[in-house]
Amino acid sequence: MLIVQKYGGTSVGSPERIGKVADRIAKTIAKGHQVVVVVSAMGHSTDALVDLAAQVTENPDKREMDALLATGEQVSTALVSMALQKRGIQAKSFTGWQAAVQTEPVHGAARIETIDPQPLSDYLKENGVAVVAGFQGIAKGAVTTLGRGGSDTTAVAIAAALKADLCEIYTDVDGVYTADPRKVTGAYKLEQVSYDEMLELANLGSQVLHPRAVETAKRHQVALVVRSSFTDAEGTVVKDMTTMEGLRVVTGVAQEKEVARLAIVGVPPSSKPLTNMFRTLAKQNVNVDVIVQSILREEEVDVSFTVSEADLDRALELLEALKESLGYREIVHEKGLCKVSIVGAGMISNPGVAAQMFEALEAAGARVKMVSTSEIKVSCVIESSYLEAAINSVHASFLLDQE
Repeated sequence: MLIVQKYGGTSVGSPERIGKVADRIAKTIAKGHQVVVVVSAMGHSTDALVDLAAQVTENPDKREMDALLATGEQVSTALVSMALQKRGIQAKSFTGWQAAVQTEPVHGAARIETIDPQPLSDYLKENGVAVVAGFQGIAKGAVTTLGRGGSDTTAVAIAAALKADLCEIYTDVDGVYTADPRKVTGAYKLEQVSYDEMLELANLGSQVLHPRAVETAKRHQVALVVRSSFTDAEGTVVKDMTTMEGLRVVTGVAQEKEVARLAIVGVPPSSKPLTNMFRTLAKQNVNVDVIVQSILREEEVDVSFTVSEADLDRALELLEALKESLGYREIVHEKGLCKVSIVGAGMISNPGVAAQMFEALEAAGARVKMVSTSEIKVSCVIESSYLEAAINSVHASFLLDQE
């Protein structure tokens, strides 16, 4: 088998942990498998590089920031390669450009466009372990970085390009849980989860996998496992929904903190102003989530949506600048909110799920302010003070605490 293994920053956070990663890779090789390794930067070294840049300039050039941040993963690749060589295993480090990871020409959050498998394939033919820097690529001769979750995405994309038999994502948790086990009594690890469910969970606040990595895995049907680098416990398999042996109505509960709500009151009933509004917010990288439009009067509509609290001030400034073109009467905003979501492929054929969720939230004392649904998820915006009680109530309501 050809296996791509990805190790996160915590897994390679010290020389001792790098040694344990090398031992794990050696065990995989001893079973007769070929291995390509993708690594993140050590521990919090990326944060340290960001702080270093801030000490030099308040407004660092994005191209140079990519050149700086990419060094973090390069340190990890060299050290992991050295640790493998010490154990008598042939290994070689590859930067993103050496591994032929071509991205779009965007600095800070580039998307992978193509990966030429030839450089890595050639080295695998020499029975060596290719250790690749995650989070980075190249575009028009310049180093680019992929943004948050970039190493996960690198690993899955490389697995797709090499047609690997398996992609293992090693992290500091031992799989995907029905809810955050630190917050929910009875949360347990799932043996398997569908691509669609994992994508929703990732988008709704689960920190286990980045949505871009899940999207890539689904598109290329990459066999994916999430597991811990600190134990030998079995992880969670992420697979196609059609191959799963029975679909749960609700698979898991996700949470997102620090949510803010904005209500644009009294907008003329035309789609063009709203189109311009959301386009302007998007261009300024303000991510809009739950959107609700209400028509209370024939001559005007009210539009509510959520953003992260970190984006609230910027969103208000942009909306104020658009007041004349939008023609609204006022803006009302609210902080101190959170989002609680349930995800499950079985919702498609099971009516009444939303009602059951509302009952569970009511039992926790939480008042629902906004709702967003899809075929396999229901998300509710509530006050943050009710978050822990709400997720425990919802988790218990759908019997997710009964493994």
